[in-house]
Amino acid sequence: MEVNLSLISLVIPDYDDAIKYYTEVFGFELIEDTLLSPIKRWVRVKPKGSGDTCLLLAKAKNQDQTSRIGNQAGGRVFLFLYSDDISRDMNLLISNGVEFARPLVQETWGKVVVLKDKYGNLWDLIEKTEAA
Repeated sequence: MEVNLSLISLVIPDYDDAIKYYTEVFGFELIEDTLLSPIKRWVRVKPKGSGDTCLLLAKAKNQDQTSRIGNQAGGRVFLFLYSDDISRDMNLLISNGVEFARPLVQETWGKVVVLKDKYGNLWDLIEKTEAA
């Protein structure tokens, strides 16, 4: 069997706000925004130039889902971005107002910094060394 990871659902409070944030601040591209019902949309975004895996921006529909916004991984890093130039990407994110939760660290396998999106989700931004 051959399978691929296609979507990662990310619970958000508002579609338009999340689209604006991830496209303007993170520089992602909007892949799809399809109206499914008066209150539900199918919204996919992904980093420019990346593969087929997308974030599915899923609007919270009740208090239980709303309570998970920004904490889908129980306080752990939830999402991982690989960069070919971490300094460039950090500077862009800093200039766009992104909060960094932990400083840049040099590991044996590369560099990593933890950032926090506007909803509280933790992300690793990683630049691997050539040997890794």
